[in-house]
Amino acid sequence: MDIHTLRQYIAARDSISVLETIDVFTGVRTVLQEFDHVIEAPNWTRDGRLLVFNDRGLIYTYELATGAVAPIESGFAIDCNNDHVLSPDNTQIAVSHFTYEDARSRIYILPMQGGDPVLVTEHGPSYLHGWSPDGSTLAYCAERNGQYDIYTIAVEGGPETQFTDLPGLDDGPEYSPDGRYIWFNSVRSGLMQIWRMEADGANPTHMVREEANCWFPHVSPDGAWVAYIAYGKDDVAPGDHPANKHVELRLVPAAGGDSRTIAQLFGGQGTINVNSWAPDSRTLAFVSYRLKP
Repeated sequence: MDIHTLRQYIAARDSISVLETIDVFTGVRTVLQEFDHVIEAPNWTRDGRLLVFNDRGLIYTYELATGAVAPIESGFAIDCNNDHVLSPDNTQIAVSHFTYEDARSRIYILPMQGGDPVLVTEHGPSYLHGWSPDGSTLAYCAERNGQYDIYTIAVEGGPETQFTDLPGLDDGPEYSPDGRYIWFNSVRSGLMQIWRMEADGANPTHMVREEANCWFPHVSPDGAWVAYIAYGKDDVAPGDHPANKHVELRLVPAAGGDSRTIAQLFGGQGTINVNSWAPDSRTLAFVSYRLKP
């Protein structure tokens, strides 16, 4: 998606956004705040104090204790999409910003308190999804030569390493908290499904086999659970994750096993594009939507 498409997309989504949390074990949902426009993709800071989300190209924080919303100063990075991740120590945030020279998404890092972005990925489009637990490496989905695959790169930039090369889309790479695995979603089996590989790209394993199109696996901080979003099998093309669809949030043991639905909602794109687990490994933040009358 280039920046012109992004702006058209946001303008077309005339939606009310509902920032919510859910207790994944009881299913109890709590509405935190409603917005009269599109916000997307909350992260949760490791101190449990803030949620971080994108709002029309900028990055904001939401303070859970007070409901206060404040921008993170991001310099020239004012066209950020919904792929942003906090560093393990929460001192930095990496964003995917549409650059002006060619309107392609590239990854930048800036201080969590705000500041000037520093370029990480020379090539675009690159969409960030994971930051290794040791703080050294970013994992992202990128299009190179007409094919979207999973790549990693050092936080200082430099050469990127390609991890997947099969036909079709691989997306959403995220490290497990112990750094042993990268979870991702892939259409390699037909439908979009949840996969896991070792952190060096070896031994890809099909972890969730469902008659649904499953996106964005997010591992809980204790490493025990994986939350993801599921579209109906016939509701979308396997390689697409549009907004304004009836979708489900599902939970599966990270070790493998049966999944279960924890919430049904109107959403999709923007709901949980990035990891939004609370530090307690029990609570998940997400965004649902309502169409304006």
